[in-house]
Amino acid sequence: QAPKKAKKKTAEAGSNVFSMFEQAQIQEFKEAFTIMDQNRDGFIDKGDLRDTYAALGRLNVGNDELDEMMKEAPGPINFTIFLAMFGEKLKGTDPEETILNAFKIFDPEGTGVLRGDDIKYHLMSQADKFTEDEVNQMFTNFPLDVAGNLDYKNLCYIITHGEEKEQE
Repeated sequence: QAPKKAKKKTAEAGSNVFSMFEQAQIQEFKEAFTIMDQNRDGFIDKGDLRDTYAALGRLNVGNDELDEMMKEAPGPINFTIFLAMFGEKLKGTDPEETILNAFKIFDPEGTGVLRGDDIKYHLMSQADKFTEDEVNQMFTNFPLDVAGNLDYKNLCYIITHGEEKEQE
C-alpha cells in the first residue's frame, strides 16, 4: 500500500505543465493555440506563425524573426509545449507586463499607443469577438486621445493597479 501512495505524491510534485494554470486559463491558451495553428495539424510551425502575424495585420515578418521564435521551443510545438513555453514566459512576470506584451504585438514600433480604429477592428474580428457596444464601453472607460489613439500603457496600468498613473 505504501509504495502506491509515494508514487502518487511524486507524480503530483512533478512538473506537470497543466498544474501551473487554472482550468479557465488552459482553455484560453487552447483557444489561442487553435487560432495560431492555421493549418490545423496540431503543431505551430513557421508557416502558422507567419499566417498568424498576417491575420493581425503584420505582413512584413522576416524569416530570421520567425526562426528566432521557433528556436525558443525545445522541439515541435504541440499544445503541451506551447503551454510550457507560456508558463516559462509568465513565471515571475507581473500581470501588467503580461498584458503590455499582448498589446505590443499590435505596436511593433513601440509607440505605446494604438489607433482606436485598429484596436476596435481587432477586438470585433478576432478570437472572443467583442460587440460594438462592448468596444464603445471600453472607449467610454478608457477614452481615446485627441488623435484617436488608445494609450495602452496607461490602460494596462489601470487594469492592474486600479488607478491612473501620475504624469511625470
